[in-house]
Amino acid sequence: MSETGGPEHDYEPVPGLPGRLPKGEIILWQGAPVSSLVSRHIMKTRWIAGYFAVLVIWNIAAGIYDGRTAGAILFSTSALAIMSALAIALLEAFAWGVQKTTMYTITNKRVVMRIGVALSATFNLPFTRIVSADMREDKNGAGDIALTLAPGDKLSWLVFWPHVRGFRKGALMPQMICLKDVAIAGNVLSAALAGSRTSTAVAIRSEAATDKDAVAARAGRRIIEAAE
Repeated sequence: MSETGGPEHDYEPVPGLPGRLPKGEIILWQGAPVSSLVSRHIMKTRWIAGYFAVLVIWNIAAGIYDGRTAGAILFSTSALAIMSALAIALLEAFAWGVQKTTMYTITNKRVVMRIGVALSATFNLPFTRIVSADMREDKNGAGDIALTLAPGDKLSWLVFWPHVRGFRKGALMPQMICLKDVAIAGNVLSAALAGSRTSTAVAIRSEAATDKDAVAARAGRRIIEAAE
């Protein structure tokens, strides 16, 4: 795996790529996160907004119970509402920045992740280093694709966040997050992995959940595994 960095996306010879493609390599798919999905699923703005709403209601109820004047209750409630709105606005702005600064690229040889709101970096993930890809899809067709890499790559959580799912067997899992039509990217990646391994079997397993809790937890999870 290799990394290049630089904030000037306008100077990219090919959008989303650190350099021109070598001979024989072609782009199969490109995409980016959707800011509304980043806001909802990564930044949890709905939960945070609900938390602040409870605080506002609690402040009003406590003020009435304590016998404070209407003016005092209005002032404290307004201050709390303004702080809440600023916090939500900052989270929404970050989600927008993630969409604008991110580009995922799948070629016939690798996955390229150009990420970073404050500090841009481009990571090349060759198919030879990708052990498996785990796709999660919700009922609207949106979702994520996490990549399990072969042992030996030392990746930083802080550098990759929020483009990361977690750890598998001690290795960090880079993730293409909040894709609008994740199945399209998943199918392209599956076919590309299969095509890159002439003597490797690539199996796709879909896990279907019957109860509501399992559906909410797994959200249409699909695993693309490449057996060495």
